[in-house]
Amino acid sequence: MRLAYGLTLVLAAALIVPSTVGVGAQDANRKVAGGGISIPGWQGKADDSKENAGSTIQDGKLAMEGQAIKVTTGPSAVYWNPKNVAQGNYTVRATFTEPEYMNINSHPHPYGVFIGGNDMGGASQSLLYCAAYGNGRFIVRGFGPASFQMNGRGAEAPSVAKAPGPKQPVKQEIAMTVKGDQVTCDINGQTVATYTKADLVAAGKMKSTDGVYGIRSGHNTDVTVTGLAMTKN
Repeated sequence: MRLAYGLTLVLAAALIVPSTVGVGAQDANRKVAGGGISIPGWQGKADDSKENAGSTIQDGKLAMEGQAIKVTTGPSAVYWNPKNVAQGNYTVRATFTEPEYMNINSHPHPYGVFIGGNDMGGASQSLLYCAAYGNGRFIVRGFGPASFQMNGRGAEAPSVAKAPGPKQPVKQEIAMTVKGDQVTCDINGQTVATYTKADLVAAGKMKSTDGVYGIRSGHNTDVTVTGLAMTKN
């Protein structure tokens, strides 16, 4: 009986262990050669997270590539120019091209735009971002200053483009709009998420929908950004 009981425990352990391997696993942050920010006036901040422990904004790279902004991250980060401020009713949009989807990662990583940036670069930084993955999913999250999630671990949306496969190109146009009491995220021309200001401007979330706007990119991503602009509504 003891032998049978022991075998049962061994079998149970064998079944349990594989199911937990890789849960929450993260690709290690790379250090990008020649890292840092070389676009005049621009700044950046790596996330304050355990995944970014030991990494700094200098481990990623922000540079101009022709008329495009080239973002090559090590740690996940936000990038901005303090002169880029949006207030009242507005839309911030940009087009993101990932030339090689999942080029070095074991799973997709996101990129997008952020709005409502306040106390940027400091310990109390707050903002909201909408970001797309090359597998048809998107997330809406922010910092207030701790990270908060508006749609959990993300969701699929028909308008979010899917790469044909690993190391294949994919392009996403992402826009965030503040109009009246509503804040929306559009990806490739279709609204994928809508919130009220009361959902977002609250303790532990945004300080305001007015503020700096810029670029958000997950760790180990390679994207080019074109057409980053703000228009008044």
